[in-house]
Amino acid sequence: MLKFLINRGESEKIFCIGLNKTGTTTLKKTMSDFGYKIGNQRKGELLIHAYASRNFKPIVKLARSAEFFQDAPFSFPHTFEILAYSFPNAKFILTVRDSPEQWYNSLTKFHGKRFGENGRIPPSADDLKNANYLGKGMPYKIHKILYDTPDGSLYNQEYLLEYYNRHIINVKDFFRHNAHKLLTINVAVIEDYFRLCDFLEKEPIHNGFLWHNKT
Repeated sequence: MLKFLINRGESEKIFCIGLNKTGTTTLKKTMSDFGYKIGNQRKGELLIHAYASRNFKPIVKLARSAEFFQDAPFSFPHTFEILAYSFPNAKFILTVRDSPEQWYNSLTKFHGKRFGENGRIPPSADDLKNANYLGKGMPYKIHKILYDTPDGSLYNQEYLLEYYNRHIINVKDFFRHNAHKLLTINVAVIEDYFRLCDFLEKEPIHNGFLWHNKT
């Protein structure tokens, strides 16, 4: 069915499949320090429409261009399933926060700071429609594709907390028979840095994660 996507004999592939605002930028810096070739994040973000139509071919093509990828579209639901099939030897890292509420607060604060009028938290539908990132209104379109929440409650807390929990459950369930391919970490936990080193078979070069892009 998806034979055209399979990439055997490829260079090492590692995908961070934690949701945005779970320390993915910090992990990217860590992977860069280890010497991995980092994928072009902007090119990934521009594949939102391919993802929306469930056309994963350009996503897999982009994944051939480097060794480590994070954030859009690699953090989106279902993408990890295609990547696991397309790259049988790949490793996956699921980044999480201390709690779903911590993730929600980080997401809304970041979006408010970036898109909200006068830093409104959370931003309104009009704020996202007027925001110019990847093109005017793209933040609104991306939000709708991912969450499909109504304009009057774009950041519905109950729904987004459930979305966060469901993503973690789905990832762990998918890898339940290949647990060696998945590592779940919290970049706020020092011990998880050393668990990552073991997972990657790398010698530690720091005493823990160095935070980047902290909201």
